[in-house]
Amino acid sequence: MAVGAVVLIWAALDIALATWSRRQDEANLRRIHAPVTEKKTSAGPASLSVGDPVGTLYIPRLGVAGVVVEGDESHVLDRAIGHLPDTPLPWQTGNSALAAHRDTIFRPLKDVRSGDVLRLATPHGDFTYRVRETVIVQPDDLWVLDATPVSMLTLISCYPFHYIGPAPERFIVRAELIPVEARHD
Repeated sequence: MAVGAVVLIWAALDIALATWSRRQDEANLRRIHAPVTEKKTSAGPASLSVGDPVGTLYIPRLGVAGVVVEGDESHVLDRAIGHLPDTPLPWQTGNSALAAHRDTIFRPLKDVRSGDVLRLATPHGDFTYRVRETVIVQPDDLWVLDATPVSMLTLISCYPFHYIGPAPERFIVRAELIPVEARHD
C-alpha cells in the first residue's frame, strides 16, 4: 500500500508540474506574441535558448493543442512539444522538426491522416501545413531530419503508441507549408 501511495503522489506531482510548466509557457507566448502577418517574416530570431517558447501547435481534426518550446531534452519533452535545435525554426525555410511523447501530447497522432491541417502559431507568424505522409522508422533513421528545399514540419513520436516501455520505432508525420495564397480555410 505504501508503494502504491508513493506512486500516486509521484504521478500527481508530475501532472501538477507539467500543468504549471504549460501555463508558464503559454503566458510567455502571450507576452511576446505580436500581431501575426499570416506569412513568413525574417523578423524572427535565428536561434533560441533551450526552454524558450516557439509557439503553439494545433491539429484541429485531432483536438491537439500544445505549446512548442526550444529543445529536445527529456525535461522539455516531459512538459511540452520540443523543437529540435538542429533544424530550422518554423519562420525559417527548411525542415523544422518537433517531437513529443507518444503517451502525452502526441498520443492523438495515431489517428492523423494525409491531408490533415496543422497550424503553428508563433510570435513571428502563423504557419499552416498539410500532412503529406506518415512513416514508421527506426530511431537511427535520421533522413527524416534532412534539409528540404520547401518549408516542412516534421513531427516525431515514439511508436507503437500503446507499447509498454521504451518504444522500438518512431512515428513520423511530414507536412508541407501551404502558401498563403493557396489557403482555402
